[in-house]
Amino acid sequence: MLNNFVMPDLYPAAPELFLATMACVILLVDLFAGSRRRWLAGTLTQLALIGCAAITFLNYGEAASLTFSNMFIDDPVSDLLKLLVYVSVFGVLIYGRDYLAERDLDKGEYYLLVLFATLGMMVMISAYNLLTLYLGLEMLSLSLYALVAIDRDSPRATEAAMKYFVLGALASGLLLYGMSMIYGATGTLEVGLIAQALQDGIANRTILVFGLVFLVAGIAFKLGVVPFHMWIPDVYHGAPTAVTLFIATAPKLAAFAMALRLLVSGLFALADEWQTMLMLMAVLSIGVGNLAAIAQTNIKRMLAYSGISHMGFMLLALMSGVAGRDVDPMALVNAYSSAMYYSIAYVLMSLGAFGVVLLLSRAGYEAENLEDFKGLNKRSPWFAAMMMITMLSMAGIPFFVGFFAKFSVLLAAVAAEHLTVVVIAVIFSLIGAYYYLRVVKLMYFDPPADSAPIRASMDMRVLLSANGLAIALLGLFPNALMMLCTVAVLRSL
Repeated sequence: MLNNFVMPDLYPAAPELFLATMACVILLVDLFAGSRRRWLAGTLTQLALIGCAAITFLNYGEAASLTFSNMFIDDPVSDLLKLLVYVSVFGVLIYGRDYLAERDLDKGEYYLLVLFATLGMMVMISAYNLLTLYLGLEMLSLSLYALVAIDRDSPRATEAAMKYFVLGALASGLLLYGMSMIYGATGTLEVGLIAQALQDGIANRTILVFGLVFLVAGIAFKLGVVPFHMWIPDVYHGAPTAVTLFIATAPKLAAFAMALRLLVSGLFALADEWQTMLMLMAVLSIGVGNLAAIAQTNIKRMLAYSGISHMGFMLLALMSGVAGRDVDPMALVNAYSSAMYYSIAYVLMSLGAFGVVLLLSRAGYEAENLEDFKGLNKRSPWFAAMMMITMLSMAGIPFFVGFFAKFSVLLAAVAAEHLTVVVIAVIFSLIGAYYYLRVVKLMYFDPPADSAPIRASMDMRVLLSANGLAIALLGLFPNALMMLCTVAVLRSL
């Protein structure tokens, strides 16, 4: 009845509403601006992200607020992750601008798809209902499928987009089926009420466990962990490098938020079951990712398998949040904040690694193979140093942000008494250090295969320098970011 309609509080969803409005504005501006003013779409997209960041920052509150009939939540975890998504997407746009312009791909549709994908991530991060979560996920996924195929003249990109679309549709179906089983068992789609139904013991446990399996499968696909990882190398390799950079960064934060909402906030009572599943996927991802990366000669594929192993570490922290029914609540907070910290560190390192790949790429030439990094130190000592910092951080070598991210995860796993898993993770990390150090060796000890000067815009050079220095400084002073993650998790769960 219209007479009973209660106007929802729009304030918690102000960043999403602003971004959706800006996307419509940019669509119209790009339509009337024409090809001569193509820069308008990119500039307005960056301004939209800055506006969203300002609104989210001003909107920050210590307490969680629910709106839209408890389908949408605004809490410290969602605010922090959204701010990091804005920063990540802003970096992606700057890194990819020259690359896209040289290939005539910097069109309005690229920026619109990036904005709608960002909106999907924001909805996923703040979703407090299975339906809202699925809508955000599909908005993100459909935008990414189109972005992968944005270079219509590239058969490789088209093939990668088709693979991604087919496998993504299958994963979405699995996730939706799992959600329907959870709904059937509990009678609700709201995350908080699902947790309450499990706590009260009124739900059918058999149906819940079956639904949980499908949910975990859907989460695993979005994170790109074994055994749902086969799309990652092909999509990373086939997509334009600027799009690969986007897929490898911000969506990982949204996937982490999805896992946190579903497994921790909603299905914590089934922790014994999902902990075992995450443990198997974590060990397999760390092992398969590091071993497969050694055999790669294409740096995009190498970073793809590297990403699989890094997401395995994130799952290792996530599963360490359950060590028994009488566990200290701070141990849970430390585990989940370590998972969040690792996700942020991985996004920062991926931005740096792919940023250097884009720096070396130029019109008609893709710097995709490891040989393209030969002698980079002689061509540009500064950017060789930035790439070295990124590679050493990814390998987990002190004192960079990647080392402390791994260290915090391993501490959480040890506290949860997963000693065997910790030993396996350390062994595979030592094996994986080989392919990171190989890149450093090529840059510093091999003669350059190409003596062409490195050209890039000033803002890209500044951002890449800031990116590399942030990896180093957050390694020297890790407490600030770790404290942010801990406080956000503590106030949100």
